[in-house]
Amino acid sequence: MSESSARVVIVDDDASVRKSLARLLRVHGYETETYTCADEYLTQAQDIQAACLILDLQMPGTNGLELQHRLIAARAETAVVFLTGHGDIPTSVQAMKLGAVDFLTKPVDEYTLIEAVDKAIIKQSEMQRQRTLTKSVQARLAALTRREREVMQQVMTGAMNKQIAVQLGISEKTVKVHRAHVMQKMQTSSAAELVQLCAGAKLLPGTLANHPDRQ
Repeated sequence: MSESSARVVIVDDDASVRKSLARLLRVHGYETETYTCADEYLTQAQDIQAACLILDLQMPGTNGLELQHRLIAARAETAVVFLTGHGDIPTSVQAMKLGAVDFLTKPVDEYTLIEAVDKAIIKQSEMQRQRTLTKSVQARLAALTRREREVMQQVMTGAMNKQIAVQLGISEKTVKVHRAHVMQKMQTSSAAELVQLCAGAKLLPGTLANHPDRQ
């Protein structure tokens, strides 16, 4: 079922296509914006961040694939659905490799289009959720001291306190103190939960050392 608050942007140089797509999407509860070409979208849109972008391939100026590249470079969390009358297999493969949700050809039936848009909304929501989680975990990591991060890395490998003490050259009592601080600051209660949190944020143990030191 469509989310009424989701914003779908249509970029197509065919006025009749823009009009019909916008009407159809509004019937299904989506908010819509339309642009005649990629360059107009990039220069006039107040925010290039949209839940879903229905994008033509061949347009005057910047083409659809080029716009997709620019959105990726800008780290825009926008799910792209291509809708074109000039598609070919190599182009569709390239678009999908770059993360497009679907590559549809004109004319497209209502069910196929809405299904693709719904998938795009779900994907964009997941991208936002992932970004929020990653930022939250990174903020927690930034609160750790260098030694706490070292202990955390060991904890995430499954090492026991005694093993960590030997590995880091500190007492087991000190390891317990650092371990408690890690759990408190990372808002976790066990090693398994800690691993799950970092995995969910796509942060591997080896990347923890890249965070700024806090003495």
